[in-house]
Amino acid sequence: MTKEQAINDNIETNVSIEKDTTASPLDNAPDEIKLAVDLIYLLENNNVKKEIAIKALEIVLNDFKNK
Repeated sequence: MTKEQAINDNIETNVSIEKDTTASPLDNAPDEIKLAVDLIYLLENNNVKKEIAIKALEIVLNDFKNK
């Protein structure tokens, strides 16, 4: 094995380990939890006022229930 192959093998091993250690608890969460987290993130990062967010979510909920 050349020095270059050894370095590449080491890099691939480190990348593989990093992928395993960066797993999120959401990776195995149900889809509805993932969506809820995404919606909360979207609303909070856009500084949507609580009252407006609640009204908008009620509209969305009613719309989906009526489909």
